[in-house]
Amino acid sequence: MWGPLVSAIIPVYNGAKFISEALKSICMQGYDPIEIIVVDDGSIDDTACIVRSFGDIRYVYQPNKGCAAARNTGIRSSKGELIAFLDADDYWSGNKLNIQVDCLLKNPHIGYVLGMQRNFLECGIKRPSWVREELILENHIGFLPTLVIHRRIFDTVGFFNEDFRISSDVEWFCRAADAAISRMVVPEVVLYRRIHNSNLGYENLKYQTKAGNPMLLNALRASVHRKRSDKSDT
Repeated sequence: MWGPLVSAIIPVYNGAKFISEALKSICMQGYDPIEIIVVDDGSIDDTACIVRSFGDIRYVYQPNKGCAAARNTGIRSSKGELIAFLDADDYWSGNKLNIQVDCLLKNPHIGYVLGMQRNFLECGIKRPSWVREELILENHIGFLPTLVIHRRIFDTVGFFNEDFRISSDVEWFCRAADAAISRMVVPEVVLYRRIHNSNLGYENLKYQTKAGNPMLLNALRASVHRKRSDKSDT
């Protein structure tokens, strides 16, 4: 499929173990054109060597500032009309961009489209007690790594809040909902999310599935405050 330029942004910190699989899943998309931007958030492993071995990939290095800051750097470095994200330890399905870009083109009133994700345990990792069995056995609506979005939406909603080291994606989606950005969800699995014991995704899923995540609570409180402020202004 041929369509608008999609900027695929991967934030990474010490992701040498899995980033090759992530990059291959983008390179194997049946869609053109794609620009791939890897933002290295201060890695000290072999991440840079692996990324550069792929050739036509934009590699951006920055001192460690967190995932939200790395994603913001990727957005600022991008040229695409559409933007998509992938974590360095996950991978896309082969038809992700075809499905989701087609959805956006057929529904021009939609700001962004999400898809389904399948969680899986890395070989040798037992299911943590805080991960319900259905989170592994069933497909679920995904968050940021399943998203394809018009870049203009960031002009309305803003970038990711860099104060949120964890759950910055949830905080952003709260702001998007408060700004009444319309969305769709495609029923296909577009992301395979790896659960292992040394990645940020593991910690994110842990916090998102347990009560009392302070960053998530802060995001929800901020959303309530915005809604009250909007009502007081009317």
